[in-house]
Amino acid sequence: MSRLTQRAETPLIPVAARELSVVSADGSRIHVELHGPEDAPAVVLAHGWTCNTRFWDAQVRDLAVDHRVVVYDQRGHGRTPDPGPGGYSTRALADDLEAVLKATLAPGQKAVLGGHSMGGMTLMAAAGRAAVREHGAAVLLCSTGSSRLTAESLVLPLRAGALRTRMTAAVLGASAPLGPVNAVSRRILKYATMGRGSAPERVDACARIVHACPRRARVAWGHVLAELDLEARLRELRLPTAVIAGAEDRLTPPVHARAIEAALPQSLGLTELAGMGHMTPVEAPEAVTAKLRELVALYVTVDGAGSAAEAVSEEEVA
Repeated sequence: MSRLTQRAETPLIPVAARELSVVSADGSRIHVELHGPEDAPAVVLAHGWTCNTRFWDAQVRDLAVDHRVVVYDQRGHGRTPDPGPGGYSTRALADDLEAVLKATLAPGQKAVLGGHSMGGMTLMAAAGRAAVREHGAAVLLCSTGSSRLTAESLVLPLRAGALRTRMTAAVLGASAPLGPVNAVSRRILKYATMGRGSAPERVDACARIVHACPRRARVAWGHVLAELDLEARLRELRLPTAVIAGAEDRLTPPVHARAIEAALPQSLGLTELAGMGHMTPVEAPEAVTAKLRELVALYVTVDGAGSAAEAVSEEEVA
């Protein structure tokens, strides 16, 4: 089990059993954390835009009791620095995931792969990669989309059309600082990213994570998301895949989840969470964690759990 520490201002924060610095295809170094028993069934989780590994704390706390949980910071986020020559792109997302899978899972070892928002886009972008075919047992896509993000977004209360699309793209790429976390910024974040049913402490947790994102990464990835088109890659995701969406998601409304579910080669169905917005792993952690556990139980065998220790070389340890 991962060691846990208590801070006065936060819930229990998981402390990794091991931390790695994994090298991606372009030389970028990706911060990775491994939690839970080495020989337990594996789950690999990719966070979304403006987030970091802390976004998955609730899942790590629960799953690491009897799972090997791998979380990592997307390039430019958290403890992963600005990228190398590969910059910011969906190809880079796929490269980084592939590097993480190769570094943390033994040859042939299967894992459930979960992604939220841009993390879900990461799994779509990497759908045809050799490492995903080798290591993927099943997939959970949370609050994500494959294309038309600016056209379908409901963050701006305008009629659908070219004006709203252009203005939404401008918001995604805005370079203005987010400023401190306070009552006003929490209300703005809750309106844009969370549902009416979200608890205040969960709104505060999301605000602190989002406001900690470096401005350069936020802006660069915002431009990538504004032009996103992964529909062809989505059709290559030939693993059993479940989809979760918040019924009140304004950033990636449920229309995206329904389109993804319809396009998946091996869909396990769509779960829409009433009262929840875009930040489903934080807003509804029990539902997301339960779905991950279900996928592990169905698709990751004990014999396939393997040991991540064999896959980690000494030079990759931070």
